[in-house]
Amino acid sequence: MSRLPFYLIVGLLMLLGIGTSLHRHIQMEVPWTPGEQRQVWEVEAIVDFTALGDPARVELALPSHQRGYRILTENTASPGYGLSFLQDESGRRAQWATRRATGSQQLYYSVRLLVTDDQRKRQIARPPLRDVSWERPYDTAAAQVIERAWMRSADPYTFTRELIRDFSDELQGENARLLLTQFERTPLLVRLLNQAGVHAQEVSGLLLEDGRRRQTLTSWIMVFEDEENWALFDPRTAEQGQPDNLLLWEAGGRAVLEVQGGTNSRVTFSMLSRSQPAAAAVRSQLADDTLLNFSIHSLPLEEQALFQTILLIPIGALVVVFLRILVGIKTSGTFMPVLIALAFIQTTLPTGLIGFLLVVSVGLVIRNYLSYLNLLLVARVSAVIITVIAIISIFSVLSYRFGLNAGLTITFFPMIILAWTIERMSILWEEEGPKQVLIQGGGSLITAVLAYLAMNNPWIRHITFNFLGVQLIIMALILLLGNYTGYRLLELRRFKPVTED
Repeated sequence: MSRLPFYLIVGLLMLLGIGTSLHRHIQMEVPWTPGEQRQVWEVEAIVDFTALGDPARVELALPSHQRGYRILTENTASPGYGLSFLQDESGRRAQWATRRATGSQQLYYSVRLLVTDDQRKRQIARPPLRDVSWERPYDTAAAQVIERAWMRSADPYTFTRELIRDFSDELQGENARLLLTQFERTPLLVRLLNQAGVHAQEVSGLLLEDGRRRQTLTSWIMVFEDEENWALFDPRTAEQGQPDNLLLWEAGGRAVLEVQGGTNSRVTFSMLSRSQPAAAAVRSQLADDTLLNFSIHSLPLEEQALFQTILLIPIGALVVVFLRILVGIKTSGTFMPVLIALAFIQTTLPTGLIGFLLVVSVGLVIRNYLSYLNLLLVARVSAVIITVIAIISIFSVLSYRFGLNAGLTITFFPMIILAWTIERMSILWEEEGPKQVLIQGGGSLITAVLAYLAMNNPWIRHITFNFLGVQLIIMALILLLGNYTGYRLLELRRFKPVTED
């Protein structure tokens, strides 16, 4: 029979598991390691203005997801104002409105931004060319400035650099000085670029510096090479490119702040940088209920805590499969060690080992007595279950009386599994002797300890909880191990005399 379908299924599981895990790491920025830290900026904007006693409406441009930054949370404080968030082709805006406002007014907007490695450019619609008209003698000066920069350039970007340099203090000519007496530098440069047929607009950005207060936005020039490609230019230095600490606050060519019904308006910014665990920083995004973001984080916290333990079971199953198929360790029951390992996670390893040995040892003694009563199987197992519960209860009470609070955690042991383990070991003792009991009991304990060490590893707990695709990879590995038909490692000792001969 062809094994091709089997290997196709295994390969598909591997690809799906690796693909979904990489998607969550790259797209959702879920970290591979539990202790990874991420930088988060907290930016607060304060809008101040003097109301005239009439209805007031305030619009403030808001930042969007962009290269290097992702918005985590937003908050506002505006007592007495109605608040709406608007979205159009120019970007996002917050609009406050009230029927009556008098005197000094303050409105607050704060945003938490996650610093990301995403270097993809934000898609921004190219603005149309504006009609430019000049009065004399500014028309002649503008034409000469454009012609001089045009001759020393080859494309919109190089033309913009040369044009900005002509307005620098070192290279400033008479035409440039004449134009600067009438116009502000950044709007002037945008007008000259539009006159030369270059699509450009003025945008506003915030330079992020830790601990700064009462900062204002700086003006930048966004130049479009075509409908999709654009670049930022510093109108003061002609440097091309977006600095790493520049947050584009308004990129639609509109005013950052618009106030109706008030005067003396301004907006200032304060900022603070913090480091926090990456899992906590991206938690709000992980909870988004989308198909590609299939995540346990979308469940309530109580269910999340439950699944954090359940998702460790495949790891224990993989350990059991490896030890039984490849190594050849015998266990009492197939997956009993996995459940014992889960109990060890709750009780800690030393307490769990002591409790397990005590319960099984006492249970075997009592089960040996029950064998003389010649009970039926169901009644005998039920009696063993009640005995296990009694043993655990007695040990818990005694440990509490002696001040050993760790002994109380023995209640986390799976009582039904312990009862069946005692029953199976007792039958094995009667049929094959104490040696096989020690071999299978010791193998079960060793397997449970190794499964516990794997399941309790912080990195494995983080990976299994945050990357559900890992479950598919584990299944593929188990299927491959299940296809193994060779010798086990512990069986090789049988052939040692042959090699010696």
